[in-house]
Parts: sequence; structure tokens; C-alpha cells
Amino acid sequence: MQQLIERIRAEAIYLGNGIIKVDGFLNHQIDPALTVGMGHAFAELLEKHNVSGVTKILTAEVSGIGPAVATGMVLGVPVVYARKKQPITMHAGVFSAEAPSRTKGDMVKLIVSPEYLGSADNVIIIDDFLATGQTLAALADIISQANAKLLAIGCVVEKSFENGRDHLLSLQVPVFSLAKINIINDDLHIS
Repeated sequence: MQQLIERIRAEAIYLGNGIIKVDGFLNHQIDPALTVGMGHAFAELLEKHNVSGVTKILTAEVSGIGPAVATGMVLGVPVVYARKKQPITMHAGVFSAEAPSRTKGDMVKLIVSPEYLGSADNVIIIDDFLATGQTLAALADIISQANAKLLAIGCVVEKSFENGRDHLLSLQVPVFSLAKINIINDDLHIS
């Protein structure tokens, strides 16, 4: 997605330790037009990979919600986001998995209510980053717990230097990203 690649080149800042700051348009402040474009780009990639029959999109709270909702709008399907804290409105018996959060510095529990994800669902995961792949694997585990079917994984930005894609190979589904970042000598290389 050329518009996204240009925006990353113009605004991304490498903070070290694998952290890339893109919160001017993705993680803190959201650019609506760019995000809608992401939804269309994900829909095109799903079609290109012959992924059809999607009934739900799953993402992680908070940064994945924007691109997931944009994709849900294009596909006409609901978006479920894995919460990091269980509210009192969510009944017991939830689906959950843990993943490390590099920006928070600890393990994060991801929680989904069985009210919104079940065995009749064909699910794609849409999230902001593919880094180590552990958060995406945790989301895939939640889909498995729900006896739903995982069809594909899409990420806005892939940190190819962290090899997270390799961590997801065992899921045997298409994995795609809208932009890839590599770091060579502390310089960002975007494609």
C-alpha cells in the first residue's frame, strides 16, 4: 500500500529495541482516510489469496481496532476485539491467551467472550503489527478455543527483522502485510 509506505517513510521513528513509533497515524492518532484505504487493501489481499466466507474479524485491543473496523466495513462483517481486562459485563467462561507486550513491558492477557466468537465463524485476524508473531498466535489460539476456523492473518506493518512470520507458519493460513520494515544499522528500510 503505497500511501502507507510513504507515510511510514515520512513519520516513523525508530526508538531502538525493535520499537517503531507510528502513533501519528496508527497507534495513538488515527488517520481515517488512510485507515479506510487499509480496509480496502486488506479486502483486495484476501481476494488475491482466495480467502472467502469471512464471518468475523478478530483483533487485539487497542491499535488493531482501526484497521480491523475499516476491513469489516469493506467486507460487511463484524469485528471482535480481544480485551486486555475482563469487564464485569463479560460472563465467566471466556476464551483467553497471553502474549508479551514490548511497549508495555509485560505479559498481556487477551480475552474474548464466547457470545461473539463460536464454531460457526470463519475468522480473519487483522492487527497493526507483525513483529515476533506471539500476539497473533495468541489470537489464533483464541479462535481455536472457540472451535472457529482461522482463514488468514493481515497486518498493517510487518517488522521483517523480527521473523514473526516464521512463528505463524504452523497455522497454515495466508499471512500478509501492507508494509514491511527492516532495520539495517539503525536505519528503517520500508517496502
